[in-house]
Amino acid sequence: MKKLNLPLSREERDSLTCGEYVLLSGELYTARDAGHKRLHELIEQGSPLPLDLDQACIYYVGPTPAAPGQAIGSAGPTTASRMDAWTPELMDHGMTCMIGKGRRNEAVKQAIILHHGIYFVTCGGAGALLSHCIVKREPVAFEDLLSEAVTRLTVKDFPCFVGIDCSGKDIYDLG
Repeated sequence: MKKLNLPLSREERDSLTCGEYVLLSGELYTARDAGHKRLHELIEQGSPLPLDLDQACIYYVGPTPAAPGQAIGSAGPTTASRMDAWTPELMDHGMTCMIGKGRRNEAVKQAIILHHGIYFVTCGGAGALLSHCIVKREPVAFEDLLSEAVTRLTVKDFPCFVGIDCSGKDIYDLG
């Protein structure tokens, strides 16, 4: 198991292998379908993005509201393939790391290889447990989208497996 701090350097991403268990600490962003669509629209319009995608990690999550005294409510991953249409474009703009669950399409795998990116998977159905690894949540953009808004999370020892490594090896293909 490796403990890594976000953002990950190219060397760190290149050193990870499919199936490897990691604990992530640092800052990442949340975004789901609606947030991705809005980011895509801003890119199409040539407008500035509300977040810096350079070396960014995006967690595909739609968290529930936080209980008193907590940074966030349940925060389990959503199905990553729903973001596949926008992922190569976001990687072209600097994103290098994603966290979700489930398979990715071939275009995403090729973008991961091209950009030395990494796709992490984490356990679906464990959102309440994962929320204990999130120490801070800050709004970034599209607050009208509620749980699908883009937010910045600070995580500590957030558990993941390498789902697709920089060479394109895919945990779902390996079994």
